[in-house]
Amino acid sequence: MEREIKIVMLVGEAKSSTFMYNGLSKHFHIEKVIQETPVSMKKIMLNRAKRLGYFNVFGQILFGVLLLPMIRFFSKKQLENVLSYLKLDSTPIPSEKIIKVDSVNSNKSLQILQELDADVVVVNGCRIISKKILNNVSSKFINTHEGITPKYRGIHGCYWALVNNDLENCGVTVHFVDAGVDTGEVLHQATVLPTKKDNFTTYPFYQTAKGIELMVKTLHEFRDNSLVSKKGVEGNFIWYHPTIFQYLYYRIFKGVK
Repeated sequence: MEREIKIVMLVGEAKSSTFMYNGLSKHFHIEKVIQETPVSMKKIMLNRAKRLGYFNVFGQILFGVLLLPMIRFFSKKQLENVLSYLKLDSTPIPSEKIIKVDSVNSNKSLQILQELDADVVVVNGCRIISKKILNNVSSKFINTHEGITPKYRGIHGCYWALVNNDLENCGVTVHFVDAGVDTGEVLHQATVLPTKKDNFTTYPFYQTAKGIELMVKTLHEFRDNSLVSKKGVEGNFIWYHPTIFQYLYYRIFKGVK
């Protein structure tokens, strides 16, 4: 008889979290979904400016304000095709499953996680989890990262791999969570292959779909006590949003949309 495992999700409000919930719930019972309030964009940008400099962050803002809406507008049909092809389910997470918190790192979040006492906490689309949470909750925290780690830590791992003509590392990672940025022990990795019709706005959905597949496999292995960590790929870099100047350069000279 298969042993039952108690699963809780710890998420943000990203579409990928909804897709992940629906993908996993076809195979497992999800006890609760702890959902945090998103960090304000102003706070994110100010923190990023301290690390990257104000000029780089200004270029990222220009990309987000001027180019990204245009890319999304002209990608509506392709997005519909991709979601249909990948069979990603956007049915809202049942409201009775959701527990709202201000932050995954709040005292309330800690208390809820301790009370739920899950075997596994599936992490998706939230901020970096603090040592306070990780060191005081007995559950195993497992995350899906949209990039091959540690070479493509940070965000937009598929886009940057394509920019680097690094198709063998254009993919997704499932890993244990530690206090670093996508630095936890690797459990599974797989590549994805977007089409020529895809672009910056559709690449992540291929990673989400593959990530769901890998997370299902990971949870089955956890349940069966056969889960083994692996070594990640060579390289160790954190990637951020492209600036408007980077995006235009790579679009024109490398054909990466």
